[in-house]
Order: sequence, then C-alpha cells, then structure tokens
Amino acid sequence: MVQSQDRYAIDTMRVLAADVTSATNSGHPGGSIGCAPMAHVLFHRFMNFNPKNSDFLNKDRFVLSNGHVCALQYIIWHLLGFDVSMDDLKSFRQLGSKCPGHPERGDTDGIDVTTGPLGQGIANGVGLAVMQEHMAAKYNRPGYEIFNNYTYVMLGDGCMQEGVASEAASLAGHWKLGKLICLYDDNDLSIDGHNEVQFSEDTMKRFESYGWHVSTVEDGNLDIEGIDKAIREAQAVKDKPSLIRVRTTIGYGALVQNMPKAHGSPLKSDDIRQLKEKFGFDPAKRFHVPQEVYDFYAPRIQHGANYEAEWNSLFDRYAVKYPKEAAEIRRRFAKELPQDWEDALPRFTPSDPPMATRKFSEMVLNALAPIIPDFMSGSADLTPSTMTKWKGATDFQHASEHFTSYCPWKPPSTGFGDYAGQYFLYGVREHGMFAIMNGMACYGSAIPIGATFLNFLTYGWGAARLSALMHLRCIYVMTHDSIGIGEDGPTHQPIETLLLTRSTPNMLTIRPADGNETSGAYLCALRSTTAPTILSLSRQPLPNLEGSRLEGVAQGAYVLRDQPNAKVILVGTGSEVAIAIEAADVLAQKGIPARVISMPCTELYDAQPAAYKETIFKPGLPIISVEALGIHGWERYAHAHVGMEGFGTSGPIKDLYKHFNVTAEAVVGKAEAAIAFFARLGYVPPIGYKI
Repeated sequence: MVQSQDRYAIDTMRVLAADVTSATNSGHPGGSIGCAPMAHVLFHRFMNFNPKNSDFLNKDRFVLSNGHVCALQYIIWHLLGFDVSMDDLKSFRQLGSKCPGHPERGDTDGIDVTTGPLGQGIANGVGLAVMQEHMAAKYNRPGYEIFNNYTYVMLGDGCMQEGVASEAASLAGHWKLGKLICLYDDNDLSIDGHNEVQFSEDTMKRFESYGWHVSTVEDGNLDIEGIDKAIREAQAVKDKPSLIRVRTTIGYGALVQNMPKAHGSPLKSDDIRQLKEKFGFDPAKRFHVPQEVYDFYAPRIQHGANYEAEWNSLFDRYAVKYPKEAAEIRRRFAKELPQDWEDALPRFTPSDPPMATRKFSEMVLNALAPIIPDFMSGSADLTPSTMTKWKGATDFQHASEHFTSYCPWKPPSTGFGDYAGQYFLYGVREHGMFAIMNGMACYGSAIPIGATFLNFLTYGWGAARLSALMHLRCIYVMTHDSIGIGEDGPTHQPIETLLLTRSTPNMLTIRPADGNETSGAYLCALRSTTAPTILSLSRQPLPNLEGSRLEGVAQGAYVLRDQPNAKVILVGTGSEVAIAIEAADVLAQKGIPARVISMPCTELYDAQPAAYKETIFKPGLPIISVEALGIHGWERYAHAHVGMEGFGTSGPIKDLYKHFNVTAEAVVGKAEAAIAFFARLGYVPPIGYKI
C-alpha cells in the first residue's frame, strides 16, 4: 500500500507539472516530470524542515541546481504547506508571481538560494554544507548537537558540464563534507541532443576521484525504494560528500519523452490528455490534487513542526548551560554585529607610513577579526598577495582533534586545520570561491570574504552577480586594482572591471585612497547587510592623505581639499587621489585654485540627496576625473577625464603611469583646457542629473 501511495503522489506531481507549464505556455516540463520520484522520496522521507517557519536555523537545506525544474519544487512546496497556493501555481512565471521562472531567494517562501545559471546551485550547496560543519565545530557541545542538518542538492547534466561545479566539487571532496548529498538527474539529454554528441565522460569516476561517495539508481522512473536506499547509504558515509546518479527519462510518460523538446516546451494538449489517462487521472481536471495526496503529505508537515519544536527545546537548554554561545548564535543569524565593533576600526594620520590599501585592509581585518567571529575569509591561492588572513586565523580543513569529542563521527584527518577554522584556501578556483561564499551567506551566520586580483573578478562574475541579486553581504577583496600592478602586464591589469561592478544593481564598489578610507570601506561593507561589496585595493603603497575621513566613505564622495573661489574640481579614486592633490598644488602655483574630491564609492554618492551633491560638485565649475582605469562611466560625474582608453602593458609602475599619461601634469593640462573651453562656451553644463 505504501508503494502505491508513493506512486500516486508522484504521478500527481507529474500531471500537475504538465498543467503548470502549459497553462502559461512557458517552462520546462520534462525535468519536472522526470525528477518527481527522487524529489518525492527526498521530501516525504528525509528532509527535516518546518514549512510554517522556513527560517528554522537547523533545517535541512535544499538547492535545486537545475533551476529550470522549479515547477516541481513549487508543486512540492504546495503539498508541504509552504506559502504556495494553487492560484500561485496557476500564475507560474507571471509578473509578480510567487512561482518565478527559476527559484528566487526572497520571492518564494523557503527557497534557500537563487538558482538559474547552471552549476551555481551545487557550488552554493558546498557553501551551505561548509557552514553546517563550521557551526557544528564551533558551537556544538556534548549532548547538544545544535547544528547537524544535511544539505541536499538536485542537479542535472548541464550542472555537471559547468566549470564552477567542478571547482566546488573538488573542494567538497577535499574538505570531506559528509553531510552534502547530491541527487544527479542523469537523463542523458540536453537542449542540443543526447549526451553522446557532447558529454561522454564518466562523471561518476570524476566525482570518485574528487573524493566523493558515488552510487547509481538505474531506474529513477519507478524504483522508489532504490532511491530511498541510496540516500540512506549516503547518510551513512560521514567523511565524504555523496553523489547519487538517478537515471531518469525526461518527460517520462509523455509523447515527447526522451526528446530535446521535452526540456523547454510545454506539452501539447493531446499529450497532456494521454499523460493523465496513462497515470489514471481524469483528463478533464486541471490543476487537481486528490485529497489522498494532501493527506499523504500531512504527516510530513507535522513531522517538520515537531522537529523544530524538539530543536527549540534543545536550544533552550543549551542557552541555559552555554548562554554566551547561544547569544552569539542568535546575533549572527540576525545579521547583527558585536556591540561597539566600529571602535576597533584603525584610524590613520598623514604622519603614518604609506602602505598599499591591500595592506591597510589586512590591518583592518586584524583589528576586527578577534571581535567578529562571523568572518569566513579566504583567497584563491593568493593569500600572501591579497593579505586576507589575520594573525592567529585557523584554516578550515577536515576535522582536527580538539573538537572530536563534540563530533565523534569526525575522526582527525589532514592536520592542516579544522572545521572551526575561518580561513579558506580555495586554490586557483575563483568562480568556485565566489559561489561557495554565496552558499555560506545563504546559510546565515557568516560574513564571507573572498579575495583575488581585481582582474580575475570576472572569472567568477556569474556568482558575484548572484550575490547582488540575492541581496547577500559578501565582501570581495580585489587587490592589484589598476595598471599599478606593473610588470605583470595587461592580462593582470584591470581596465573595464569597475565599470561592470559600478553598473550592477545592488552592489557597492569602494576604491579607497588611503588607510582611513580603507577602514571606512569595511565600515560600509559590514553595514551593508543586503548587498555585496567590491573592495578595489592597490598593490602599490599610497600616502595617508590630509583631510581623509573614515566617515566620508559612507557619503560616497567628499571634499578632501578645498580652496576659496575654486575654478576647477578634481575628482579621483583610490591610488589616483594623491595624483589629483599633486595636480591641485601645481594649479595653485599657476593661480588656479582647485577643489579636490575623493570619490571612493559612486553608488553611495548616488544615494545622497541633491542638496549634498551640490555642496560637493559645485555647479558651474569644470570637473576633471582621474583614475588609472577605463574612463567609461565617468561622463556621469565629470566633464573631462584622465584615465585609460585601451589595455595596459608590462612595465614598472612609474613608467606605466607616465606612458599612459595618468599623471599630475596630465590632470593640470586637462583642467586648463576645460577652463578655457567652457570660458569660450560661456557656461559649464551640469553633470549627472537625472530627469
């Protein structure tokens, strides 16, 4: 009887998936139909969560990496009692729907991560599993397994082919993330045809070589108990992540089953009719869930409520015995920071020695890390260059001896660190690093920090963009941020990158000019709980500037130096602010007073009221920008520009700045030309106003 009830529920999902995608003539029915058995087994028998409280701290996490199969997830959400009604299913992919075209964190109750670009989801799943292990190592105590949840990921062939998935899977195996279990929908088909035309590798051997436990369910269409057995076996493997290959038929039961058109095209009406007849449903009934299916899922809903209640009781007892740890857990998941943390931010004076802003960043991290345990920092094999590891930081690695009494199933392993560690050696895996950071942030309690050279941000841009889309507080420490990198040449010298980050919605780009502005950059990044921050940091040493203000960063732009009756405004960022000051000195000697503006963050400046903007960029004065990056985008803030109009080249820093004419002399010449031009014109047009 149990088997028939399972099959009835699965077949209900299949025909409902056909209705959901056909009603709005949009979506991907084939995968939703084919994955129904594995999804049903996972959610009806294994997943621990409370649909009435989707933010439950110790819930099992679920990631639909093949996000185009989301019709199936919404159907299961409906059956489990999440805030997804039948009317919501009927509005699938429509404007304002709770059921968008791919899973969107924040749009649909209970969605743990936004997925869409293939491969991101499994990488996010690695980040989720990392945080479970970290929080367990840091806060679990004998008799109090506060954090012991699983992370389950469903993925398909497309995810398997994306490089970011390989990067993350390699790390998951190295870290031995035993509570990460992935269900691989192996339907041997993608949009361009069957896999034999483009994807003939042995994926299971690949993952086995990564250090994963692997298994196969040969008949994923019908073998419900085989799927159940494979998941239980995966749960029993404590020191390896698991990949379960489930062989399925895309669009199982449809006339177009096992065909590419089953992927992205809603089924025709005659196909839906025969599908319903084949599975024993009335073809005349649309969007129909038999009461027996609701009843079959009801105990699982109650299980979730009971599971959370038991955990809440455990946590209450934990809080009595370990009040400091319990308070810290609550604070971290609330995205709050320790009281008075701002007081620890370093401040600098012009008498302090010049340093690269990457070095100032290291000083800030050393000041903050002891009081902010939320930091989860790391670098893509560039730790000595990006300086993102503070003194005393422990590497995140497979379990070490000091906490095995709390996690007895985790024997000592590498000896290189432990799961309580907060520093991550990602290897040369920029894209994987950024996607794993997103998973960490989605778990909660973490402030992920990831580092590489600015020019390699675009190696992992797909994940960085999703940080903004998901409103995640991730901090991207991007060093070697201009032609100032010098001899490494144009492959390493970013020119266009900040134009991309500055034009991306819900993302802060901060390019500090000295130590105070670097402290201010972290102040803004940590206060930005709903947006990621790009910190653009120099390789070369920069002086601490007279008039620089930590608090000025929050305004985006501020007056660094002023003179009465200024005739021109010079605005710079980062390493070029000092050049603007040097140019102002030369202009003063020529009898041309100049105002110097430091503009570390255009996005924060854009958010200021018009009245403030007019006090900074005084109307009627020519404005000259200076930045050793591409000049595109500066037309919003300045009339003339000193910067890059092509790629860089290899050479010493001083030679490069002179070669590309990013110098005080160039700024002076541009200022004099702008003053003369607008004098002939008779007025200076305003810049940057929106109508």
